[in-house]
Amino acid sequence: MANFLKLTTILSLMVLALLLASQYQMAFSSQLEDEDDEEYVLDAPNPNFRSRSRFLASIIKKGAHCDPVKYNICNGISANNGTSILNCCKTHCRNILGDRNNCGKCGRKCNQGQLCCNGSCTYVAYNADHCGKCARKCSAGVKCESGYCGYA
Repeated sequence: MANFLKLTTILSLMVLALLLASQYQMAFSSQLEDEDDEEYVLDAPNPNFRSRSRFLASIIKKGAHCDPVKYNICNGISANNGTSILNCCKTHCRNILGDRNNCGKCGRKCNQGQLCCNGSCTYVAYNADHCGKCARKCSAGVKCESGYCGYA
């Protein structure tokens, strides 16, 4: 009888762990899908973008499909008031100033604990100019520790 209780307890814990893992995976995948809903507002209308509307010609959806040979809609285009530069990496538009997998140029991946800040892989845990995230500057004389300014 004791073995039966142990076995049912173990099985119920495993089922619970699987349910929690599947919920986490669904939440994480929906979060990634939400990121693709972002749009880049171009600093100047894209001449390669065929559109009837000037407004639509000034927007590219994050991760939009591009063909680096035939119809390249995003290579070297400035967006979001100069805070983004779009390049066609493989077959998708990527912001090379802020994409961890294409930092500074297509295919350059940042290491664990780094973010792509202005096209450069940066450790943000202890960098006073990029503390915890890009462009978060600590006050003069205040250290960045564990991604927080003046963490004690």
